[in-house]
Amino acid sequence: MQHLSRTRSPSSSRFVRPLVLAAALALGTLPAMTASAQSVPAYVPTDGTLLNVSAQAEAKRVPDIATLSTGVVTQAPDANAAMRANAEQMNKVVAAIKAAGIADRDVQTSGVNLNPQYHYTENQPPRITGYQASNTVNITVRDIGKLGKILDALVAVGANQINGPSFDIDDKKKDAGYDEARRAAVEKAQARAEMYAKTLGVRVRRIVSISEGSGFRPPMPMPMMAMAKMERDSAAPPIEPGESTLSVNLDVVFELGK
Repeated sequence: MQHLSRTRSPSSSRFVRPLVLAAALALGTLPAMTASAQSVPAYVPTDGTLLNVSAQAEAKRVPDIATLSTGVVTQAPDANAAMRANAEQMNKVVAAIKAAGIADRDVQTSGVNLNPQYHYTENQPPRITGYQASNTVNITVRDIGKLGKILDALVAVGANQINGPSFDIDDKKKDAGYDEARRAAVEKAQARAEMYAKTLGVRVRRIVSISEGSGFRPPMPMPMMAMAKMERDSAAPPIEPGESTLSVNLDVVFELGK
């Protein structure tokens, strides 16, 4: 009897092997993956646990810087007259600002505008009746105790627009305040991590990472003083700077273990 032998072609092996692998996966007959093959971050031991703690802390500081805008609005029948009148009044305002001890670096022009004024009549095209000129400067006051008198002096020389003030903190004091909040946030995060570790019967091994987010919350600004009208002998308006809040938010990752 003649025996026939069949040889398996390479192409058929390529089709059989995936089928065998799929069957093994379905039946669960493949050996389990070793720990070294699992996706574990290199900085975390296999017997450790990561704990992500968020902590927030604040520091309060009294503002020592105020910023505001002030200027002059004038109207006249023609553009040249409006601009001339505005320049004359604005020169007095700038002189008052300098006389109050405001440094040149703390005075910045924020806008010069000239706009026509229209009269509207039904079924008629708009008609120009005059022009309005405005000039505004932003000023920084580094002695808040003088702010009320400065506002009074500005109005006395012809400023009819005042907006602000808004308050801020000197950079050095602000940095010190943020550091105070950072220390408090770290202590809060550590205490929380210790609580979790004690509850779980493990210990805090180390800090793996820290990420920070910071924020500044100034006091609410005073109501806007627009087209202000004060008598020359009026008392200086009271200014209350209140407190600003410096906040720090931390996300701290701890490693827990036996």
